[in-house]
Amino acid sequence: MKTILVTGGTGYIGSHTVTALIQSGYNVVVLDNLYNSSEAVLDRIETITGTKPKFYKTDILDKEGLKTVFAENEIDAVIHFAGYKAVGESVQIPLTYYENNISGSVNLYEAMKDAGVKTLVFSSSATVYGAPKSVPIREDFPTSTTNPYGSTKLMNEMILADVCKSDPDWSVLLLRYFNPIGAHQSGLLGEVPNGIPNNLVPYIARVANGTLEYLRVWGNDYPTPDGTGVRDYIHVVDLAEGHIAAVAYALEHKGADYINLGTGNGYSVLEVLHAYEKACGKELPYQILERRPGDIAECYADTEKAARLLNWRAKYNIDEMCRDSWNFTLKNPDGIK
Repeated sequence: MKTILVTGGTGYIGSHTVTALIQSGYNVVVLDNLYNSSEAVLDRIETITGTKPKFYKTDILDKEGLKTVFAENEIDAVIHFAGYKAVGESVQIPLTYYENNISGSVNLYEAMKDAGVKTLVFSSSATVYGAPKSVPIREDFPTSTTNPYGSTKLMNEMILADVCKSDPDWSVLLLRYFNPIGAHQSGLLGEVPNGIPNNLVPYIARVANGTLEYLRVWGNDYPTPDGTGVRDYIHVVDLAEGHIAAVAYALEHKGADYINLGTGNGYSVLEVLHAYEKACGKELPYQILERRPGDIAECYADTEKAARLLNWRAKYNIDEMCRDSWNFTLKNPDGIK
């Protein structure tokens, strides 16, 4: 049985991936500092899978803590989620983002090298494409960034590509996610953002449960079918399954490669809102505001590379994503505690 270390394993995407790894027969070790999550997630993973993963409350900035994790476990591969992830916050406190997401990640890669663990799946982002000139977005499109968060993802990609060039024994898959939403069908795992959500669906969920008054729609004059921005939303369970396929591939192939994880479909803000209305059974208020600086009209993935290399495609549609988000919201009014 292969052992996978998951950094940030109690977070939103991490917890779903840990669940899928256990269900796929892997032994899992979780490392998380619980900055944006709860240790209670581990109990919920056990409820779903029958197995509670081994857990280390430590930080990727803690070199000694990382050494301990690798010394005490026979790790075969690492899935690296740990990092700060709010675009707006990254603009306000860039040095904090660079220290955590770059310095912390380098600490992890050094600990892996010292332990002889050279297989990694990295949590990257479609933000590395900047403002693409066309859609769907392919992996060979030019990369650029518009904020420190995106820059930390692109810098990690460059660092890992250089590591693979320096040592042909390394195997690294860089997964560029589009927009994860939804929740585990059990209602036990889902997204619990700190404060007012930055992302669309958690914000809509707060409107649906009465916590927030209305949805703010940033612009309705884009060249899209209904004038609102179009994005590629992917169910977090589909995304987790993409990581299972990625780990299996990385364990059998050397070198670095880049793979989009999305549905290949674009949904507008209003389409998502109406799908959520269907899920919760009521109309949800919204207001049209001016466009936000830096927002683009359309962003969705070309997913053929993931299908070809990983034999993976997303299965869930927008109605199912919103249904599962609302189910989690109803069952967890106070989050995961």
